[in-house]
Amino acid sequence: MTTVEHVLQSTKSLSDRMNGLTFAPPVTHVYNPLVYAWLPQAEYIKLGATGPRRVLFMGMNPGPWGMAQVGVPFGEVAHTRDWLGIDAPVDRPANEHPKRPIEGFACTRSEVSGRRLWGFFAERFGKPEAFFEEHFIINYCPLVFMEESGRNRTPDKLPAAEQKPLFDACDAHLREMVDILTPEWIVGVGAFAANKCRLLFAQDIESGRLNVGQILHPSPASPAANRDWAGTALKQLLAQGIWQ
Repeated sequence: MTTVEHVLQSTKSLSDRMNGLTFAPPVTHVYNPLVYAWLPQAEYIKLGATGPRRVLFMGMNPGPWGMAQVGVPFGEVAHTRDWLGIDAPVDRPANEHPKRPIEGFACTRSEVSGRRLWGFFAERFGKPEAFFEEHFIINYCPLVFMEESGRNRTPDKLPAAEQKPLFDACDAHLREMVDILTPEWIVGVGAFAANKCRLLFAQDIESGRLNVGQILHPSPASPAANRDWAGTALKQLLAQGIWQ
């Protein structure tokens, strides 16, 4: 089995496990883009996960105007289509929130986090092939959680009883991805992702088999991210020895 086939299989398995989970109010709607946006997700894997990757970047979960729309981690529509060259049909989730419609690549809203992250890589590497030679990006959790108002609810805000089966499945998938892609570094995009990796891979870190780094999350909700996020992220990657 090729690396791409392994990643596709693991991702499909994670998606299946997600579909068996239930969540109570204040969560009223849950989107799984690995189902309705599987075609662009599969294109992304075929493009970027063709072999071992030295650096694996990981976010928390999809944003409402990014991966929720187009199925690609941090997948701001314009960068996904115009830089990554991915433009595949997207279906709609079964239980769609009226305030959070899924429009796929027709979505006119821009995911700021994704625009900053993919824009940063586009500027540094020029072509996606150059980025994917050593790097790949995933999210820890593939689900989007929304309250009745349409407000986004992140996985860390779920009650413990709902977190456990969710995090167990996401942990297992993350371990599989590390086994398949054999990275030297996992870089958490934000504190949640980095802390998850530090806990999950504590023994590997201690033995020197794996390194865990962290960069500032590009979310506009972070005041620090609104002050030259790209410059900050570059300094962090250089200071940790992830990039030279």
